[in-house]
Amino acid sequence: MAHKKGQGSSRNGRDSNPQMLGIKLFGGQFAQPGSILCRQHGTKWRPGKNVGVGRDWTIYSLIEGTVRFDQNGRRINVDPLTV
Repeated sequence: MAHKKGQGSSRNGRDSNPQMLGIKLFGGQFAQPGSILCRQHGTKWRPGKNVGVGRDWTIYSLIEGTVRFDQNGRRINVDPLTV
């Protein structure tokens, strides 16, 4: 009979929290100033016109308008509303 538990139980037991990455607003959807368009690690998606980038590579809208993707879906823009 073993007097200690097997190694498997002491090495397991850790789990990381989800990062909630990805696109939050898709093309054609309405964006308000400051609304998050994309959460990412690095520049998988690049910022375009009227879009800012946070310290953690979060892409967010600077103006009120419509989300538009270009460069084969890899650049995110926000087009201003036409009145």
